[in-house]
Amino acid sequence: MVTLSRIYTRTGDGGQTRLGNGATVPKTDTRVEAYGTVDELNSIIGLARAQGGLAAAADPVLQRVQNDLFDVGADLCRPLSDDETGASALRITAHQAARLEGDIDRVNADLGTLRSFVLPGGSMAAAWLHLARTVCRRAERRCWALAAQERVNPQVMVYLNRLSDLLFVLAREANVGRGGDVLWVPGQGRDEA
Repeated sequence: MVTLSRIYTRTGDGGQTRLGNGATVPKTDTRVEAYGTVDELNSIIGLARAQGGLAAAADPVLQRVQNDLFDVGADLCRPLSDDETGASALRITAHQAARLEGDIDRVNADLGTLRSFVLPGGSMAAAWLHLARTVCRRAERRCWALAAQERVNPQVMVYLNRLSDLLFVLAREANVGRGGDVLWVPGQGRDEA
């Protein structure tokens, strides 16, 4: 259980922060960038949920996702070690990504076949979910950059990859009944004067 009795530590005043294993690193560290972007993503999902307009089944899924994203952050802020035991650190599991796949399949089953790329927009809920999707992709890229430097739980990247797909279908779902998807028309403005 987490106990937060004091909010400020002054550690960050000099541009440093502590990881989950106690190591001190610069706030610009690739690992901090990765879990910081996950935190940004979580906040955007919170905005999507708070503004409303989601399908009834979407809100509890997104609440679970927000909790999972704290797990992702906990996983990323604690570097992998060779002597970890199963319960020594909170790590993302394959089950969490598989659950997202089930959510994607359930939502996508009720959506029409796409014949063009979707432009972000339509309803406010869809626009926020599309923004969350793009930040999710950035978080995934940041995690891959970290994985190029040091070991990272590969399930983190799998989870984020599936999550961006879930956010896409939830954005499409949010536009059902509001005119549907806003579709890309290739070259539409090319010949306009």
